[in-house]
Amino acid sequence: MNRIVRNFINEAILTGKRAVVVGTGRSGLAAARLLDVLGAKVRVVDRDETVTGEKLGELAGKVELVTGPHEKAHFADADMVVFSPGVAVRKLAPVLEGIPARNLVAELELASWFIEAPILAVTGSNGKTTTTTLITEILKKAGRRVFTGGNIGVPLCEYLLDMEPAEILVLEVSSFQLQNCRLFKPHVGVFLNFAANHLDYHQDLEEYLDAKLHLFSRMTLDDTALLHESLRPPLNGRTFTGARIEWFGPTSRFAAPHLLGEHNRSNVEAAWQAVKRFGVTEEQAAEAIREFRPLPHRIEPVAEKNGVLYVNDSKATTLDAAEAAVHAFDRPVRILMGGVWKGGDVARFAEGIDGHVASVGLFGGSRDILEPELARHFSVTWDETLEAAVRRQASLAAPGDVILLSPATSSFDQYRNMAERGADFKRAVEGLHG
Repeated sequence: MNRIVRNFINEAILTGKRAVVVGTGRSGLAAARLLDVLGAKVRVVDRDETVTGEKLGELAGKVELVTGPHEKAHFADADMVVFSPGVAVRKLAPVLEGIPARNLVAELELASWFIEAPILAVTGSNGKTTTTTLITEILKKAGRRVFTGGNIGVPLCEYLLDMEPAEILVLEVSSFQLQNCRLFKPHVGVFLNFAANHLDYHQDLEEYLDAKLHLFSRMTLDDTALLHESLRPPLNGRTFTGARIEWFGPTSRFAAPHLLGEHNRSNVEAAWQAVKRFGVTEEQAAEAIREFRPLPHRIEPVAEKNGVLYVNDSKATTLDAAEAAVHAFDRPVRILMGGVWKGGDVARFAEGIDGHVASVGLFGGSRDILEPELARHFSVTWDETLEAAVRRQASLAAPGDVILLSPATSSFDQYRNMAERGADFKRAVEGLHG
């Protein structure tokens, strides 16, 4: 068990304190487990009335479970409220009235109190998972013992309870997590880019940016903030960190044969600038980057049929990500888009891809938002399902074209997540003749 966790237990720092955990996802349950170990009286609340004690696993019978609409009474006796990622705290304000802001924390924040190893944290609107995973592979190639988690894979609370200590913690961190972090402090923080995203969660772009900047607020001159050069305008005049600030952009320093597009050249440079702070040589980085392949659903080639390349970029849930994907190809692109709208400037997007896109195949939701502006520039069709849209675009395509699933939306109109959407695209492509 972690030394600081043991100290909390021995000194009974949280013994008998009431901790309310919001959400029964993996991060929420990991936080509940840690709080239970620390001796707190834990109540787990979830809006989903179908959640039962069975979902609590080993915590069943040890913690209180409350389901259904949140009520002020569920939080009135709380000494601490811990939020799972994706829980919009702003929307809970009426039931949290009277609880000091310092007592409202993210699962990431809670776990960070017990971390001694240096943290390398990556945030941004797009490219977080690719860059975080690439950083991990480089560090492993250099022989370092690494834990990777946060917004991907294993929650930080789970690492504390179940895993061997690592030399370096590489974390992907989202605005959802950062919004309720006050003491979280990485040794190296990376901010890849900023674009309209999660406006179904955040009140506006200013709140979204402010949440991202929480990553840097506790850093000092002993730490490094790595910022993409595109962030200069939105950050101009802001005082948001005490860290040393360094800027990066796309370069061709390394051969990255499997990572397409200028945005990935920026991601590669960010990874290198981050890992060299931990003693990695350029040769070690070059080897790992050369071997690195894109993760599933991120500009992932699926098949080539009748001279048409089919590419799965289901992870592109913003207009900026979709635009970057289009520009990754020097072939005509027929782009598939649609789902739950998250915000952005469709007119600017259309201008950005004009001359590169042969047609747009819309499917599912957001047709009313996307079609009016896109139809001013491109031939646009709409189908209810992704499979029908794939078949229609395949019938229009000529040898040399790319049919690119890059939806610029979240998947929750028709799918449980972006991975399920990407898998459905692959299935549809497999069903095509040729």
